[in-house]
Amino acid sequence: MSVLDNFESWKDFLGDRLHQAQGQGMSQQAISELAYDIGGYLSNQVDAKNEQEAVLRDLWNAADQQEQHAIANIMVKLVQNEGTGR
Repeated sequence: MSVLDNFESWKDFLGDRLHQAQGQGMSQQAISELAYDIGGYLSNQVDAKNEQEAVLRDLWNAADQQEQHAIANIMVKLVQNEGTGR
């Protein structure tokens, strides 16, 4: 089963990666830019596996670049308290 198949698993996966990046000293700005890059990649290259991912993809595609950065930052905030180690 892929982490993309279940939204809770996806949030745990993202939370784990966020905590790992923070633990390695990655700046909040770098994390934000990486989240933006990942959002663009997922929107263009990966089919949504559940309703939540489909909504996020649709929001991303409707947004301009500034709004996409805001979505990426919100996703980072969403997963701050997620992850398998929490």
